[in-house]
Amino acid sequence: MHSKNNIYIRSLGLIDYQACMQRMQHFVKARTQDTPDEIWLLQHPAVFTQGISGTDDNVLDRPDRDYSIPVVQSSRGGQVTYHGSGQLIAYIMINMRKHNIGVRELVSRVEQAVVDTLSTWQIAAKHDPDAPGVYVDGAKIAALGLRVSRGYSYHGVSLNVDMDLAPFTWINPCGYQQLAVTQIADQLDQVSGVVADASNNPKGSKSAKMPTWQAVENKLVEALSTHLNSSFSFE
Repeated sequence: MHSKNNIYIRSLGLIDYQACMQRMQHFVKARTQDTPDEIWLLQHPAVFTQGISGTDDNVLDRPDRDYSIPVVQSSRGGQVTYHGSGQLIAYIMINMRKHNIGVRELVSRVEQAVVDTLSTWQIAAKHDPDAPGVYVDGAKIAALGLRVSRGYSYHGVSLNVDMDLAPFTWINPCGYQQLAVTQIADQLDQVSGVVADASNNPKGSKSAKMPTWQAVENKLVEALSTHLNSSFSFE
């Protein structure tokens, strides 16, 4: 008998957005009250995704825009965002009835988990009750977009770790014009007293202070499990 308080963690690597969304939808449609909760950790190849509230005018026509990056309709809530390599995504598929929480509470707990994760590296982040997500000095470092079906959540949170942020300038992120966007790598360049060996850098990082990708994943999983009052195990 599976414990209702255990969440299985799956690391899926780099996976196509539409294929992953279809896989999530199938998981949610097929699951029952006895199906264990899961969190999927992954990255997507470059893609703009439009939430169910998204409008075309938030995808900007700019001369420097890379038009080879597709714009994909998503089943999550919210407006347009960007996903790309170097961004850690956690898709959170939990039985909200068993956790006895609603959507607003789930959003708040996930945001706080990201805030706690970032504090590991002395990055002072906070969430805004009027604008879902996590921010550092007004710049967005993590975006949330959830969907609930039959009491089960899916989609989740994207955390900018060490990526090319230029595509965010080709959209109004989450529907906000000229919203500044940041990432862990840029923030660590501004943080003093963070000690990490350069050999621990994730692939492609230019900062000698960067934690490993695995370290960021592990801290986020620990924080999510704490705020969801759950244990976790890796599959």
